[in-house]
Amino acid sequence: MVKPDIFIHSSSLIDEGVSIGEGTKIWHFSHISAQANIGKNCIIGQNVFIGQGVHIGNGVKIQNNVSVYAGVSIDDDVFVGPSVVFTNVINPRAFIERKTEFVKTIIKKGASIGANSTLICGSNIGKYALIGAGSVITKTVNDFELCYGNPAQKHGWIDRFGNKLNFTPNIKTIHVQNYTYTLNPEGNVEEHD
Repeated sequence: MVKPDIFIHSSSLIDEGVSIGEGTKIWHFSHISAQANIGKNCIIGQNVFIGQGVHIGNGVKIQNNVSVYAGVSIDDDVFVGPSVVFTNVINPRAFIERKTEFVKTIIKKGASIGANSTLICGSNIGKYALIGAGSVITKTVNDFELCYGNPAQKHGWIDRFGNKLNFTPNIKTIHVQNYTYTLNPEGNVEEHD
């Protein structure tokens, strides 16, 4: 039985044992597989596939034509652009069963992945990172990194609001609203409130 505070379009398929949080909307022709867990206030676009046992946090937006396969986990407030591709096996073969070899991929809180990007499994995306459209992610992206290209490379840092952080050799700390961003000696950004 569907709760009254959840919208599921009549063309979508929801398997047994799925958990869907209040305020979530699932649009046309989507398929949510068994034991998937979708948080509150999410938007699941048209023609989205959510694999078996996948965890989707609260406030997540997954745009049209995305498949989130088993082995992928998405934290709160993540944006996944249209036609993003996730993978879960490093060396797939049609004639070899590799379901016990899925490589986990974690998309952390507040990250955004641009349209038509491809993520090679095991390439975790850090908090509030921003992946430009059409990128191919082949390695882990750190918190607050701005990455794009094929293969994707770091092109700077951003704050939680998506604004570029312009660190220089003399400026290692930037204040934005109620947050402070510090570039540490390893070249990573730390946020403090």
